[in-house]
Amino acid sequence: MNQPKRLILILGDQLDKQNAALKDYDFQRDEVIMIESVPEAQVVWSHKAKIALFLSAMRHFAQELKAEGYSVHYIQDSSLSIVDALKDALEKKNISQLVCIEPGEWRLKQDIEKLAKDANFHLDMREDDHFYCSHREFREWAANKKELRLEFFYRLMRKTHDILLDKDGNPEGGQWNFDQDNRKPYPKSGPGIIETPILFEPDAITRDVIAFVKKQYPEHPGSLDHFRWPVTREQALEALQYFVDYRLRNFGIYQDAMWTDTPYGWHSILSSSLNLKLLNPREVIAAVVDAWKKYSLDLSTVEGFIRQILGWREFVRGMYYLDMPKMAADNYYDHQRSLPSWYWTGKTNMRCMQNAIGQTLNYGYAHHIQRLMVTGNFALLAEILPSAVCDWYLAVYVDAIEWVELPNTAGMALFANGGRFTSKPYIASGAYIKRMSNYCGDCQYKPDVRFGETACPVTTLYWNFLIQHREQFDGNPRTRLMTANLKKIHDADQAAIVEHAQKILNNLDRL
Repeated sequence: MNQPKRLILILGDQLDKQNAALKDYDFQRDEVIMIESVPEAQVVWSHKAKIALFLSAMRHFAQELKAEGYSVHYIQDSSLSIVDALKDALEKKNISQLVCIEPGEWRLKQDIEKLAKDANFHLDMREDDHFYCSHREFREWAANKKELRLEFFYRLMRKTHDILLDKDGNPEGGQWNFDQDNRKPYPKSGPGIIETPILFEPDAITRDVIAFVKKQYPEHPGSLDHFRWPVTREQALEALQYFVDYRLRNFGIYQDAMWTDTPYGWHSILSSSLNLKLLNPREVIAAVVDAWKKYSLDLSTVEGFIRQILGWREFVRGMYYLDMPKMAADNYYDHQRSLPSWYWTGKTNMRCMQNAIGQTLNYGYAHHIQRLMVTGNFALLAEILPSAVCDWYLAVYVDAIEWVELPNTAGMALFANGGRFTSKPYIASGAYIKRMSNYCGDCQYKPDVRFGETACPVTTLYWNFLIQHREQFDGNPRTRLMTANLKKIHDADQAAIVEHAQKILNNLDRL
Protein backbone atom coordinates (compact mmCIF):
# COMPACT_ATOMS: atom_id res chain seq x y z
CA MET A 1 0.00 0.00 0.00
CA ASN A 2 1.13 3.54 -0.71
CA GLN A 3 1.87 5.95 2.10
CA PRO A 4 -1.52 7.03 3.56
CA LYS A 5 -2.41 10.58 2.59
CA ARG A 6 -5.22 11.11 5.10
CA LEU A 7 -6.24 9.68 8.45
CA ILE A 8 -9.99 9.23 8.91
CA LEU A 9 -10.88 9.36 12.60
CA ILE A 10 -13.91 7.33 13.66
CA LEU A 11 -14.97 7.81 17.29
CA GLY A 12 -16.87 5.30 19.38
CA ASP A 13 -20.22 7.04 18.85
CA GLN A 14 -19.81 7.36 15.06
CA LEU A 15 -20.19 3.73 13.98
CA ASP A 16 -21.97 4.33 10.71
CA LYS A 17 -20.65 3.33 7.30
CA GLN A 18 -22.55 6.30 5.88
CA ASN A 19 -20.43 8.48 8.18
CA ALA A 20 -19.67 11.76 6.41
CA ALA A 21 -15.96 11.27 7.08
CA LEU A 22 -15.98 8.11 4.94
CA LYS A 23 -17.88 9.50 1.96
CA ASP A 24 -14.83 10.27 -0.17
CA TYR A 25 -12.60 7.57 1.29
CA ASP A 26 -9.73 6.63 -1.03
CA PHE A 27 -9.19 2.87 -0.73
CA GLN A 28 -5.72 3.21 -2.21
CA ARG A 29 -4.36 5.91 0.07
CA ASP A 30 -6.55 6.67 3.10
CA GLU A 31 -6.53 4.97 6.48
CA VAL A 32 -9.15 4.83 9.22
CA ILE A 33 -8.01 5.28 12.80
CA MET A 34 -10.00 4.12 15.83
CA ILE A 35 -8.73 4.56 19.38
CA GLU A 36 -9.62 2.80 22.63
CA SER A 37 -8.43 5.29 25.21
CA VAL A 38 -8.21 4.39 28.89
CA PRO A 39 -8.25 8.07 29.98
CA GLU A 40 -11.42 8.64 27.93
CA ALA A 41 -13.25 6.05 30.04
CA GLN A 42 -12.04 7.89 33.13
CA VAL A 43 -13.09 11.45 32.25
CA VAL A 44 -16.09 10.45 34.34
CA TRP A 45 -16.22 7.27 36.43
CA SER A 46 -17.91 5.28 33.68
CA HIS A 47 -20.21 2.31 34.23
CA LYS A 48 -18.58 -0.97 33.23
CA ALA A 49 -21.44 -1.70 30.83
CA LYS A 50 -21.00 1.64 29.09
CA ILE A 51 -17.28 0.99 28.54
CA ALA A 52 -18.02 -2.52 27.32
CA LEU A 53 -20.72 -1.35 24.92
CA PHE A 54 -18.45 1.23 23.32
CA LEU A 55 -15.48 -1.12 23.00
CA SER A 56 -17.47 -4.07 21.68
CA ALA A 57 -19.33 -1.93 19.14
CA MET A 58 -16.06 -0.32 18.04
CA ARG A 59 -14.30 -3.65 17.59
CA HIS A 60 -17.20 -5.09 15.63
CA PHE A 61 -17.32 -2.00 13.43
CA ALA A 62 -13.56 -2.11 12.77
CA GLN A 63 -13.88 -5.77 11.81
CA GLU A 64 -16.66 -4.93 9.34
CA LEU A 65 -14.63 -2.11 7.79
CA LYS A 66 -11.62 -4.38 7.32
CA ALA A 67 -13.83 -7.03 5.70
CA GLU A 68 -14.94 -4.42 3.16
CA GLY A 69 -11.40 -3.43 2.27
CA TYR A 70 -10.85 -0.39 4.46
CA SER A 71 -7.40 0.06 5.93
CA VAL A 72 -7.95 0.36 9.69
CA HIS A 73 -5.39 1.37 12.29
CA TYR A 74 -7.06 0.17 15.48
CA ILE A 75 -5.44 1.07 18.79
CA GLN A 76 -6.50 -1.01 21.79
CA ASP A 77 -6.06 -0.14 25.46
CA SER A 78 -4.11 3.06 24.90
CA SER A 79 -2.81 4.87 27.97
CA LEU A 80 -3.01 8.10 25.97
CA SER A 81 -5.98 10.38 25.54
CA ILE A 82 -7.70 10.25 22.16
CA VAL A 83 -6.01 13.49 21.12
CA ASP A 84 -2.54 12.38 22.23
CA ALA A 85 -2.93 9.00 20.53
CA LEU A 86 -4.07 10.80 17.40
CA LYS A 87 -1.09 13.15 17.51
CA ASP A 88 1.25 10.20 17.95
CA ALA A 89 -0.23 8.37 14.94
CA LEU A 90 -0.11 11.44 12.70
CA GLU A 91 3.56 12.01 13.55
CA LYS A 92 4.61 8.38 13.14
CA LYS A 93 2.79 8.03 9.82
CA ASN A 94 3.92 11.45 8.64
CA ILE A 95 0.36 12.41 7.71
CA SER A 96 -0.67 16.04 7.55
CA GLN A 97 -4.41 15.63 6.90
CA LEU A 98 -7.08 14.47 9.32
CA VAL A 99 -10.73 13.93 8.41
CA CYS A 100 -13.42 13.46 11.03
CA ILE A 101 -16.97 14.36 11.85
CA GLU A 102 -17.75 16.67 14.71
CA PRO A 103 -17.45 14.88 18.07
CA GLY A 104 -20.51 14.65 20.27
CA GLU A 105 -18.57 16.23 23.10
CA TRP A 106 -17.50 19.88 23.15
CA ARG A 107 -14.31 19.13 25.07
CA LEU A 108 -13.07 16.66 22.49
CA LYS A 109 -14.05 18.93 19.60
CA GLN A 110 -12.00 21.75 21.09
CA ASP A 111 -9.05 19.46 21.80
CA ILE A 112 -8.93 18.14 18.23
CA GLU A 113 -9.16 21.66 16.79
CA LYS A 114 -6.37 22.82 19.12
CA LEU A 115 -4.21 19.85 18.11
CA ALA A 116 -4.62 20.74 14.43
CA LYS A 117 -3.64 24.33 15.10
CA ASP A 118 -0.65 23.48 17.32
CA ALA A 119 0.65 20.67 15.12
CA ASN A 120 -0.06 22.56 11.89
CA PHE A 121 -1.92 19.85 10.01
CA HIS A 122 -5.04 20.19 7.89
CA LEU A 123 -8.23 19.33 9.75
CA ASP A 124 -11.38 18.55 7.78
CA MET A 125 -14.03 18.38 10.52
CA ARG A 126 -17.41 17.67 8.96
CA GLU A 127 -20.86 18.11 10.40
CA ASP A 128 -22.63 14.92 11.43
CA ASP A 129 -25.41 14.37 8.90
CA HIS A 130 -26.88 11.54 10.96
CA PHE A 131 -29.37 14.13 12.28
CA TYR A 132 -32.40 15.71 10.64
CA CYS A 133 -31.50 19.26 11.63
CA SER A 134 -28.15 20.88 10.83
CA HIS A 135 -26.46 23.40 13.12
CA ARG A 136 -27.21 26.16 10.61
CA GLU A 137 -30.89 25.26 10.44
CA PHE A 138 -31.18 25.19 14.21
CA ARG A 139 -29.41 28.53 14.63
CA GLU A 140 -31.70 30.10 12.05
CA TRP A 141 -34.76 28.71 13.85
CA ALA A 142 -33.50 29.90 17.26
CA ALA A 143 -32.43 33.37 16.13
CA ASN A 144 -34.26 36.27 17.77
CA LYS A 145 -36.74 34.03 19.59
CA LYS A 146 -37.65 35.14 23.10
CA GLU A 147 -38.42 31.55 24.09
CA LEU A 148 -36.90 28.36 22.74
CA ARG A 149 -39.49 25.63 23.15
CA LEU A 150 -39.59 22.08 21.86
CA GLU A 151 -43.21 22.25 20.70
CA PHE A 152 -42.60 24.88 18.03
CA PHE A 153 -39.37 23.25 16.84
CA TYR A 154 -41.10 19.87 16.70
CA ARG A 155 -43.89 21.21 14.52
CA LEU A 156 -41.29 22.67 12.16
CA MET A 157 -39.55 19.28 11.92
CA ARG A 158 -42.84 17.53 11.21
CA LYS A 159 -43.64 19.99 8.42
CA THR A 160 -40.12 20.08 6.97
CA HIS A 161 -39.82 16.30 6.77
CA ASP A 162 -43.50 15.48 6.08
CA ILE A 163 -43.93 13.17 9.06
CA LEU A 164 -47.39 12.35 10.47
CA LEU A 165 -49.08 14.89 8.22
CA ASP A 166 -52.29 14.33 6.28
CA LYS A 167 -52.65 15.09 2.58
CA ASP A 168 -53.40 18.73 3.33
CA GLY A 169 -50.26 19.18 5.43
CA ASN A 170 -52.10 19.17 8.75
CA PRO A 171 -51.14 16.96 11.71
CA GLU A 172 -52.62 13.48 11.69
CA GLY A 173 -55.44 13.24 14.20
CA GLY A 174 -55.99 16.99 14.17
CA GLN A 175 -53.39 17.87 16.80
CA TRP A 176 -49.62 18.01 17.00
CA ASN A 177 -49.11 16.54 20.44
CA PHE A 178 -50.84 13.70 22.31
CA ASP A 179 -48.68 13.94 25.42
CA GLN A 180 -51.68 14.03 27.73
CA ASP A 181 -52.54 10.47 26.62
CA ASN A 182 -49.07 9.15 27.43
CA ARG A 183 -48.76 9.62 31.18
CA LYS A 184 -50.69 6.77 32.76
CA PRO A 185 -49.34 4.59 35.58
CA TYR A 186 -49.67 0.82 35.52
CA PRO A 187 -52.85 -0.58 37.13
CA LYS A 188 -52.63 -1.12 40.89
CA SER A 189 -52.38 -4.84 40.18
CA GLY A 190 -49.17 -4.22 38.26
CA PRO A 191 -48.08 -4.08 34.63
CA GLY A 192 -49.01 -7.66 33.83
CA ILE A 193 -46.96 -9.46 31.22
CA ILE A 194 -44.54 -7.16 29.44
CA GLU A 195 -43.15 -8.41 26.16
CA THR A 196 -39.41 -8.70 26.84
CA PRO A 197 -37.24 -6.71 24.43
CA ILE A 198 -34.93 -8.69 22.23
CA LEU A 199 -31.59 -9.13 23.99
CA PHE A 200 -28.34 -10.40 22.50
CA GLU A 201 -26.03 -13.00 23.96
CA PRO A 202 -22.42 -11.80 23.92
CA ASP A 203 -20.38 -13.24 21.05
CA ALA A 204 -16.63 -13.93 21.19
CA ILE A 205 -15.67 -10.29 20.67
CA THR A 206 -18.05 -9.07 23.35
CA ARG A 207 -16.97 -11.79 25.78
CA ASP A 208 -13.36 -10.71 25.31
CA VAL A 209 -14.35 -7.10 25.92
CA ILE A 210 -16.28 -7.99 29.07
CA ALA A 211 -13.27 -9.88 30.44
CA PHE A 212 -11.03 -6.95 29.55
CA VAL A 213 -13.29 -4.39 31.23
CA LYS A 214 -13.52 -6.47 34.40
CA LYS A 215 -9.73 -6.62 34.54
CA GLN A 216 -8.93 -3.06 33.42
CA TYR A 217 -11.71 -1.21 35.30
CA PRO A 218 -12.44 -3.31 38.40
CA GLU A 219 -13.33 -0.35 40.62
CA HIS A 220 -15.71 1.29 38.17
CA PRO A 221 -19.42 1.19 39.07
CA GLY A 222 -22.03 -1.14 37.68
CA SER A 223 -22.44 -4.75 36.67
CA LEU A 224 -21.73 -6.63 33.45
CA ASP A 225 -23.92 -9.59 34.38
CA HIS A 226 -26.86 -8.32 32.32
CA PHE A 227 -24.93 -7.11 29.27
CA ARG A 228 -27.17 -7.90 26.30
CA TRP A 229 -26.99 -4.68 24.27
CA PRO A 230 -26.89 -4.56 20.45
CA VAL A 231 -23.27 -4.07 19.38
CA THR A 232 -23.64 -4.28 15.59
CA ARG A 233 -25.89 -2.64 13.03
CA GLU A 234 -27.43 -6.03 12.24
CA GLN A 235 -28.42 -6.51 15.87
CA ALA A 236 -29.68 -2.93 16.15
CA LEU A 237 -31.93 -3.40 13.12
CA GLU A 238 -33.26 -6.63 14.62
CA ALA A 239 -33.98 -4.82 17.90
CA LEU A 240 -35.81 -2.06 16.04
CA GLN A 241 -37.99 -4.48 14.12
CA TYR A 242 -38.83 -6.45 17.25
CA PHE A 243 -39.82 -3.28 19.09
CA VAL A 244 -42.20 -2.02 16.41
CA ASP A 245 -43.73 -5.47 15.94
CA TYR A 246 -44.26 -6.46 19.57
CA ARG A 247 -43.68 -3.63 22.04
CA LEU A 248 -44.57 -0.31 20.44
CA ARG A 249 -48.30 -0.89 20.92
CA ASN A 250 -48.03 -0.42 24.69
CA PHE A 251 -45.20 2.11 24.74
CA GLY A 252 -47.27 5.29 24.63
CA ILE A 253 -49.77 4.84 27.40
CA TYR A 254 -47.20 3.48 29.89
CA GLN A 255 -44.06 5.36 28.90
CA ASP A 256 -43.99 7.26 32.23
CA ALA A 257 -44.89 4.26 34.42
CA MET A 258 -42.42 2.68 36.86
CA TRP A 259 -42.52 -0.71 38.59
CA THR A 260 -40.00 -2.81 40.46
CA ASP A 261 -38.24 -5.57 38.48
CA THR A 262 -39.32 -4.14 35.12
CA PRO A 263 -36.07 -2.51 33.98
CA TYR A 264 -37.22 -1.78 30.44
CA GLY A 265 -41.00 -1.47 30.71
CA TRP A 266 -42.42 -1.03 27.21
CA HIS A 267 -39.57 1.25 26.12
CA SER A 268 -37.66 0.63 22.91
CA ILE A 269 -34.17 0.67 24.49
CA LEU A 270 -32.91 1.79 21.08
CA SER A 271 -31.24 4.96 22.36
CA SER A 272 -27.80 3.35 22.70
CA SER A 273 -27.96 2.10 19.10
CA LEU A 274 -29.11 5.51 17.88
CA ASN A 275 -26.41 7.34 19.81
CA LEU A 276 -23.63 5.00 18.65
CA LYS A 277 -25.01 5.56 15.12
CA LEU A 278 -25.78 1.89 14.57
CA LEU A 279 -29.26 3.13 13.67
CA ASN A 280 -30.31 6.22 11.75
CA PRO A 281 -33.27 8.19 13.15
CA ARG A 282 -34.85 8.26 9.69
CA GLU A 283 -35.12 4.48 9.54
CA VAL A 284 -36.41 4.33 13.12
CA ILE A 285 -39.21 6.79 12.38
CA ALA A 286 -40.01 5.05 9.08
CA ALA A 287 -40.32 1.72 10.89
CA VAL A 288 -42.64 3.24 13.50
CA VAL A 289 -44.86 4.86 10.86
CA ASP A 290 -45.00 1.57 8.92
CA ALA A 291 -46.00 -0.30 12.10
CA TRP A 292 -48.68 2.30 12.84
CA LYS A 293 -50.29 1.62 9.46
CA LYS A 294 -49.68 -2.14 9.46
CA TYR A 295 -51.04 -2.82 12.94
CA SER A 296 -53.49 0.12 13.22
CA LEU A 297 -51.69 1.32 16.32
CA ASP A 298 -52.98 4.15 18.47
CA LEU A 299 -51.82 7.48 17.05
CA SER A 300 -50.95 8.83 20.52
CA THR A 301 -48.40 6.04 20.97
CA VAL A 302 -46.81 6.61 17.58
CA GLU A 303 -46.77 10.39 17.91
CA GLY A 304 -45.31 10.16 21.43
CA PHE A 305 -42.44 8.02 20.23
CA ILE A 306 -41.74 10.12 17.14
CA ARG A 307 -41.76 13.29 19.25
CA GLN A 308 -38.87 11.89 21.29
CA ILE A 309 -36.78 11.16 18.17
CA LEU A 310 -37.72 13.90 15.70
CA GLY A 311 -38.49 16.47 18.35
CA TRP A 312 -36.61 16.23 21.63
CA ARG A 313 -33.48 14.40 20.41
CA GLU A 314 -32.91 16.90 17.61
CA PHE A 315 -33.84 19.83 19.86
CA VAL A 316 -31.38 19.05 22.66
CA ARG A 317 -28.57 18.50 20.16
CA GLY A 318 -29.28 21.91 18.69
CA MET A 319 -29.30 23.49 22.15
CA TYR A 320 -26.04 21.77 23.12
CA TYR A 321 -24.06 23.22 20.23
CA LEU A 322 -25.85 26.56 20.53
CA ASP A 323 -25.09 27.04 24.23
CA MET A 324 -21.79 25.30 24.90
CA PRO A 325 -19.56 25.81 26.76
CA LYS A 326 -21.81 27.97 28.97
CA MET A 327 -24.30 25.13 29.38
CA ALA A 328 -21.79 23.03 31.30
CA ALA A 329 -21.13 25.80 33.82
CA ASP A 330 -24.69 27.05 34.38
CA ASN A 331 -25.92 26.94 37.98
CA TYR A 332 -29.08 29.04 38.18
CA TYR A 333 -29.85 28.24 41.82
CA ASP A 334 -26.18 28.28 42.89
CA HIS A 335 -26.46 24.76 44.29
CA GLN A 336 -23.20 23.50 45.77
CA ARG A 337 -23.88 20.31 47.73
CA SER A 338 -21.94 17.14 47.01
CA LEU A 339 -23.54 14.19 45.26
CA PRO A 340 -24.55 11.63 47.92
CA SER A 341 -22.31 8.57 47.85
CA TRP A 342 -25.32 6.27 47.45
CA TYR A 343 -25.83 7.55 43.90
CA TRP A 344 -22.95 5.18 43.11
CA THR A 345 -24.22 2.24 45.18
CA GLY A 346 -28.00 2.49 45.52
CA LYS A 347 -27.58 1.90 49.26
CA THR A 348 -30.24 4.23 50.63
CA ASN A 349 -33.45 3.67 52.56
CA MET A 350 -35.50 5.48 49.91
CA ARG A 351 -37.12 2.75 47.84
CA CYS A 352 -37.56 4.95 44.77
CA MET A 353 -33.86 5.75 44.68
CA GLN A 354 -32.94 2.15 45.50
CA ASN A 355 -34.92 0.96 42.51
CA ALA A 356 -33.91 3.63 39.99
CA ILE A 357 -30.22 3.56 40.93
CA GLY A 358 -30.09 -0.19 41.48
CA GLN A 359 -31.55 -0.75 38.02
CA THR A 360 -29.08 1.73 36.57
CA LEU A 361 -26.13 -0.05 38.16
CA ASN A 362 -27.37 -3.45 36.98
CA TYR A 363 -28.22 -2.52 33.41
CA GLY A 364 -26.72 0.89 32.64
CA TYR A 365 -30.26 1.95 31.80
CA ALA A 366 -33.27 3.76 33.25
CA HIS A 367 -36.09 5.35 31.31
CA HIS A 368 -36.75 9.08 31.07
CA ILE A 369 -39.11 9.39 34.06
CA GLN A 370 -36.75 7.48 36.34
CA ARG A 371 -33.99 9.86 35.23
CA LEU A 372 -36.04 13.07 35.30
CA MET A 373 -38.50 12.60 38.14
CA VAL A 374 -36.63 10.28 40.53
CA THR A 375 -32.85 10.74 40.43
CA GLY A 376 -32.98 14.15 38.73
CA ASN A 377 -35.86 15.48 40.81
CA PHE A 378 -34.09 14.51 44.03
CA ALA A 379 -30.80 16.07 42.88
CA LEU A 380 -32.52 19.39 42.20
CA LEU A 381 -34.48 19.39 45.46
CA ALA A 382 -31.36 18.39 47.39
CA GLU A 383 -29.42 21.37 46.01
CA ILE A 384 -26.64 19.25 44.48
CA LEU A 385 -23.96 20.89 42.34
CA PRO A 386 -25.21 20.54 38.73
CA SER A 387 -21.83 19.56 37.26
CA ALA A 388 -21.54 16.67 39.74
CA VAL A 389 -25.00 15.41 38.75
CA CYS A 390 -24.22 15.77 35.05
CA ASP A 391 -21.00 13.81 35.47
CA TRP A 392 -22.96 11.02 37.17
CA TYR A 393 -25.50 10.80 34.35
CA LEU A 394 -22.74 10.80 31.76
CA ALA A 395 -20.99 8.01 33.65
CA VAL A 396 -23.76 5.55 34.44
CA TYR A 397 -25.96 5.32 31.34
CA VAL A 398 -24.88 3.32 28.30
CA ASP A 399 -26.64 5.74 25.95
CA ALA A 400 -25.10 8.90 27.45
CA ILE A 401 -23.16 11.02 24.98
CA GLU A 402 -22.61 14.55 26.22
CA TRP A 403 -24.59 16.28 23.46
CA VAL A 404 -27.75 14.49 24.62
CA GLU A 405 -26.96 13.97 28.31
CA LEU A 406 -25.98 17.50 29.31
CA PRO A 407 -29.05 19.38 28.00
CA ASN A 408 -31.34 16.75 29.50
CA THR A 409 -29.65 16.82 32.89
CA ALA A 410 -28.53 20.42 33.34
CA GLY A 411 -31.27 22.06 31.31
CA MET A 412 -34.32 19.94 32.01
CA ALA A 413 -33.80 17.93 35.20
CA LEU A 414 -31.84 20.56 37.15
CA PHE A 415 -33.10 23.84 35.63
CA ALA A 416 -29.45 24.93 35.81
CA ASN A 417 -29.84 27.37 32.91
CA GLY A 418 -32.85 29.07 34.46
CA GLY A 419 -35.37 27.90 31.88
CA ARG A 420 -33.45 28.59 28.70
CA PHE A 421 -35.53 25.95 26.92
CA THR A 422 -37.97 24.71 29.57
CA SER A 423 -40.95 26.61 30.91
CA LYS A 424 -40.64 25.46 34.53
CA PRO A 425 -38.50 23.45 36.94
CA TYR A 426 -39.55 19.78 36.88
CA ILE A 427 -40.11 19.01 40.54
CA ALA A 428 -42.53 16.73 42.35
CA SER A 429 -43.18 15.36 45.81
CA GLY A 430 -43.27 11.72 46.83
CA ALA A 431 -46.96 11.69 45.89
CA TYR A 432 -46.04 11.75 42.19
CA ILE A 433 -43.65 8.83 42.61
CA LYS A 434 -46.31 6.91 44.53
CA ARG A 435 -48.85 7.57 41.76
CA MET A 436 -46.52 6.47 38.95
CA SER A 437 -44.90 3.43 40.62
CA ASN A 438 -45.07 0.81 43.33
CA TYR A 439 -41.82 2.05 44.88
CA CYS A 440 -43.44 3.57 47.97
CA GLY A 441 -45.34 0.49 49.17
CA ASP A 442 -42.75 -0.96 51.54
CA CYS A 443 -40.64 2.17 52.06
CA GLN A 444 -39.96 3.34 55.60
CA TYR A 445 -40.71 6.89 54.44
CA LYS A 446 -44.30 8.02 53.79
CA PRO A 447 -44.87 10.13 50.66
CA ASP A 448 -47.85 11.97 52.20
CA VAL A 449 -45.94 13.05 55.34
CA ARG A 450 -44.25 16.42 54.96
CA PHE A 451 -41.92 16.51 57.97
CA GLY A 452 -40.78 14.32 60.84
CA GLU A 453 -38.97 11.01 61.06
CA THR A 454 -41.39 9.14 58.78
CA ALA A 455 -41.60 11.92 56.18
CA CYS A 456 -40.52 11.11 52.66
CA PRO A 457 -37.32 13.09 51.97
CA VAL A 458 -38.57 13.85 48.46
CA THR A 459 -41.77 15.31 49.89
CA THR A 460 -40.01 17.36 52.57
CA LEU A 461 -37.47 18.72 50.11
CA TYR A 462 -40.21 19.46 47.56
CA TRP A 463 -42.14 21.69 49.95
CA ASN A 464 -38.91 23.24 51.21
CA PHE A 465 -37.93 24.07 47.62
CA LEU A 466 -41.30 25.73 47.03
CA ILE A 467 -40.95 27.73 50.23
CA GLN A 468 -37.45 28.90 49.24
CA HIS A 469 -38.51 29.82 45.70
CA ARG A 470 -42.19 30.68 46.15
CA GLU A 471 -41.88 34.00 44.35
CA GLN A 472 -40.52 32.33 41.20
CA PHE A 473 -43.15 29.60 41.26
CA ASP A 474 -45.99 32.00 42.05
CA GLY A 475 -45.00 34.15 39.08
CA ASN A 476 -45.23 31.29 36.58
CA PRO A 477 -48.72 30.28 35.37
CA ARG A 478 -47.51 26.69 34.93
CA THR A 479 -46.39 26.39 38.56
CA ARG A 480 -48.81 28.71 40.33
CA LEU A 481 -50.96 25.77 41.44
CA MET A 482 -47.99 24.48 43.45
CA THR A 483 -47.73 27.68 45.47
CA ALA A 484 -51.51 27.77 45.82
CA ASN A 485 -51.24 24.42 47.59
CA LEU A 486 -48.33 25.75 49.63
CA LYS A 487 -50.56 28.55 50.94
CA LYS A 488 -52.87 25.92 52.41
CA ILE A 489 -50.10 24.75 54.75
CA HIS A 490 -50.05 26.57 58.09
CA ASP A 491 -47.05 28.78 58.84
CA ALA A 492 -46.03 26.57 61.77
CA ASP A 493 -45.97 23.49 59.51
CA GLN A 494 -44.01 25.38 56.88
CA ALA A 495 -41.43 26.26 59.52
CA ALA A 496 -41.28 22.61 60.57
CA ILE A 497 -40.78 21.58 56.92
CA VAL A 498 -37.86 23.99 56.54
CA GLU A 499 -36.30 22.79 59.80
CA HIS A 500 -36.61 19.12 58.84
CA ALA A 501 -35.36 19.82 55.31
CA GLN A 502 -32.17 21.32 56.73
CA LYS A 503 -31.57 18.13 58.71
CA ILE A 504 -31.99 16.12 55.53
CA LEU A 505 -29.75 18.43 53.49
CA ASN A 506 -27.02 18.26 56.12
CA ASN A 507 -27.15 14.46 56.17
CA LEU A 508 -27.79 13.43 52.58
CA ASP A 509 -25.40 10.50 52.75
CA ARG A 510 -27.41 8.96 55.60
CA LEU A 511 -30.82 8.78 53.97
